[in-house]
Amino acid sequence: MAQLQDKVCVITGGAGSIGMETAKLFLAEGARVMLVDLDRERLEAAAAELASRDLATMQADVTSRESVEAFVAETVRRWGGIDAVFSNAGNFGTVAPIEAYPEATFDAVYAVHVKGAFLVCRAAVPHMGRGGSIVITSSVAGTRGDPGVYAYITAKHAQVGLMRCLAKELAPRGIRVNTIHPGPIENGFQHAVEADLSTIIGRDGGAFFDEIIPMGRHGRAEEIARSVLYLASDQSSFTTGTTLMVDGGMSA
Repeated sequence: MAQLQDKVCVITGGAGSIGMETAKLFLAEGARVMLVDLDRERLEAAAAELASRDLATMQADVTSRESVEAFVAETVRRWGGIDAVFSNAGNFGTVAPIEAYPEATFDAVYAVHVKGAFLVCRAAVPHMGRGGSIVITSSVAGTRGDPGVYAYITAKHAQVGLMRCLAKELAPRGIRVNTIHPGPIENGFQHAVEADLSTIIGRDGGAFFDEIIPMGRHGRAEEIARSVLYLASDQSSFTTGTTLMVDGGMSA
């Protein structure tokens, strides 16, 4: 039997590579998926590519309570409840010395990763029951510190704190909450990060990351999706409050 048969799943940041690969896998495993993203054009392209009757899409800004409540309400209206939430929306910000780090950039990154995850969970939890799962995309950056990455690393650490609070509160209700921590992934998001890094360090940022990843390569979006499926499905029925590293050994 499919691992998510007839389960209702919400994916934010759904038009990016990890969101798309996760949606594809969830649909293949029998799920009904609400795919959410801020970028309408990319969202429409994602819907056309996935082309499933079990897929719905909504443009939304996860930093807006009204926007979040709207896509949660639409999910419940369509399918009656929510079984899994993949809080995956993200942005990077910039890399700069502390004296020069822009306050507006810090606020914008924190709003998406931390406030966004909080709002999505707050809206979804009342519609979830026993066996439910929440997965929040943190990062290998959520386990370390690096000079200049003030907004992104701080936000990724904060997501772990949010996850642990939720895991403790929701465990008696049979709802599991975990974070997943990808390392560098071969996608557009990471390429943009590496372009900035290349300028700062004066060498190819992608090659730099490959050298510090023990497995010697970037991950692939489908590899992250398979780990999300594990956390969203009953395969992880006794797993909550955990930080699942999917980083090629970078955090070891």
